[in-house]
This record gives sequence, structure tokens and C-alpha cells, in this order.
Amino acid sequence: MEEVRVFPLTCAVQNYAWGKIGLDSEVAKLVVGGDPLAVIEVDKPYAELWMGAHPKGDAQIKDNRIAQTTLGQWIAHYPACLGSKVKDAFQGQLPFLFKVLSVNTALSIQAHPNKELAATLHAQFPEHYPDNNHKPEMAIALTRFQGLCGFRPVEEILGFLQAVPEFHALVGRDAAEELRSSVGDEVRTSQALKKCFSKMMSCEKKVFVDELNELVKRVTQEGAAGKDTSSSNGDLLLRLHSQYPGDIGCFSIFFLNYMVLEPGQAMFLGANEPHAYIYGDCIECMACSDNTVRAGLTRKYIDVNTLCEMLNYKPASASSKIFLCVQDPADPCVTLYDPPVPDFTVMKIQVPASVKEYTVASVDSASILLVIEGDATATSAAAFSDLTMRRGSVLFVSANESISLHVTSQSGMTLFRACSLL
Repeated sequence: MEEVRVFPLTCAVQNYAWGKIGLDSEVAKLVVGGDPLAVIEVDKPYAELWMGAHPKGDAQIKDNRIAQTTLGQWIAHYPACLGSKVKDAFQGQLPFLFKVLSVNTALSIQAHPNKELAATLHAQFPEHYPDNNHKPEMAIALTRFQGLCGFRPVEEILGFLQAVPEFHALVGRDAAEELRSSVGDEVRTSQALKKCFSKMMSCEKKVFVDELNELVKRVTQEGAAGKDTSSSNGDLLLRLHSQYPGDIGCFSIFFLNYMVLEPGQAMFLGANEPHAYIYGDCIECMACSDNTVRAGLTRKYIDVNTLCEMLNYKPASASSKIFLCVQDPADPCVTLYDPPVPDFTVMKIQVPASVKEYTVASVDSASILLVIEGDATATSAAAFSDLTMRRGSVLFVSANESISLHVTSQSGMTLFRACSLL
């Protein structure tokens, strides 16, 4: 019999401590949607759903006609399923990892190295940097999503240096003055920003903990007295401090843009871009790597020198960090999130209530399809039997295969699809 080339997956769940708890988590809701028999523990965090072939979370194949048990094994057997261009460009590996994240408490402030730095770090410190690949990522909000991303415009940082004496104390008068006098000169501004950030990051622990306690005390008292604490970024400060008391990352809110993405909005995190996720649910797609250089809001290893050397010190507004999606010219139902890297593209497919028959077009790349809302019966020449699609269903689709959806829900369907459009 010809091999099945489109099949459903059971995906790996990661129960990291920062995840939303029980059925508050979008991840948990999708798991139950995809498998009504799945047991969700009410007091357990459900942080990430991994849809892909990463060795730390290789998806299980839900089709008993297939001999292989995981997606990674199956791709190793049939690398042609990737599409010839993708297979050659990425050495027979699926180049992306597709995820859903449900964030309850902040993830560490981090940046991901570019390819050259990743190779160097992996060679020097394999225990901290497990592979030699870059890790660009894109987050697309499913619910209102809060994060930090990139350095703020210099005027904003200077404003905080003036309004927050505890922050000024960590950066120091010299570095702060250098930043102030660099305004208007891009190169000098980047150098001064690097100096300010490095100064703060390499502060002695006792010094920054004292300043942080002082700041938290002051903001708490001002808030209790009914004063506006926004000039000290008070609400966010207190929230992060309650999650990570005594952590240097609490001060990074004065350097980094605070982002609020509405559902459907996205941010793309290229190499060396400092970022953190704070709260909400999102779709995330990334190159297949685990390399992370951390900077705070974490109990893990912080590599201050590497971090301060590698960051992109280009100040920019929060609005400029929103990644613009485009309508697919060939299909009004498809929105493309196409970042400036070859490893992945994400498509949002919104089938309106009026459309009952919809074809998911073939692309020259393996893809993974996730249903966020709606129900359908799916047929494909490469599946050999009808597949029931509902909220939480995940399908692996080999390159150059299309899928016909017979939509049965009243209000249409929403799906996300990850692939590599070389």
C-alpha cells in the first residue's frame, strides 16, 4: 500500500512552572479538545504544546497503519515528505518547531545567538548551549499577550534614569551622562546604551538587591497613597518583583519596550534581540534550536558577558516591534506571517461561516496544521480515510499535499499552519 502522507499527531506538553494552571491554560484546552480522554490535572501548569520533531518533545503519530511511532522517526524514514528544497536546505530535518504557549508568570529575559555565535558558544560551553543553530522566533497572540522586546527609544530610557533614582544608581552617573550626550548620534547611542546595560547587569548582587528593595518599597508606598507610579513603571515592576524577588531582570523594564499584542498581532524576535514573555497565550514558531542566553527573571544560568556582548543595542519604539502580517494574494482566507528567515512561515487560515467547503492548498514544504476553533471532516488523497478535525486537532501534512475541509461548525474555522517557504 502507498504510504500515508497526511496524519494526525499527539503532541508533547511541557509543564514548566511558568505555565497557566489546569484548564485556565490554552494549552490544556487544546489538549482536551484534541483528545477528550486526556486527563488535565487542575493544579498543574500547562506551559507549552510542542508540535514538531524536536528530540525533547517529538510528536506521536496517531495512525496505527504507520509503523513509526514518532514524527521524527517517520521523517528520518521518508525525508522526501519535507519537500526537495527543504530537505536539501535543512539536511533532511524539519526546520521549525511550532508551539502554543500559555504564560502565567514571566519567562526569563533572554536573547538567542546568531549562527556564528551559536557555533562558538556550543563549542565552548556545550552544557549551556546544546546545539549550533540560530533560534529566530515569532510569537502570534491568541489572547491579549504581554511581553518585553528590544531596547526602548533613548528618550524613554533617559526619562526613567531621571525619574527612578534606584535605576540611575545601578547604571551610574558616567554611563547615564554618556547616554544623554549621545542623543542624535546613532553609533554613539548604541555604544552608550551597551555601557549602561552592561553596567547594570554586572552590578554586585548586594548592591542591586538593596536598590531594588528600596524601589519596591517606594513604589508600594506611593501606590498606597494613591499616587500615579507610572513614571517608575510601578505596576509592572511590582508584578515582576512578586514573581522574581531580588532579580536583576526587574530593572530591565526600564531598558526594554513593554509590548501588548492584541489577538492576531505578532512580534518577530531575530538574533540578539532581548525579549521576555510576561503573560498571555500565543502561537510560537521558531527554528529548531534550544540556544538561549539569559539576562534575568530566572533561576537558571545567567551568562552576563556573552549577553552584554551579543545584544542588538538599536533603540526603537514598541510599535516598530510589531511584525506586520500580509493577506495571501492567492487566498482571502489566509494571512501570512513571513519573517526574514528561511526556517519558517506561519499562516493563519480563517474560514468564514459562509464557506462550508475549503481547500488547504498544497505547499512545497512539510507543514503542521493546528485547529484553534471550529469542526470539519478532512479528506486528502494522502490520508486514505476521513479525519475529524476539531479544536486542538494537529495534522502533519507532507509537502505538495492538499486537504479538503468539509466544515461542520456554524461559525467557521480558525487554523494555524507552519511550513518553510524557501
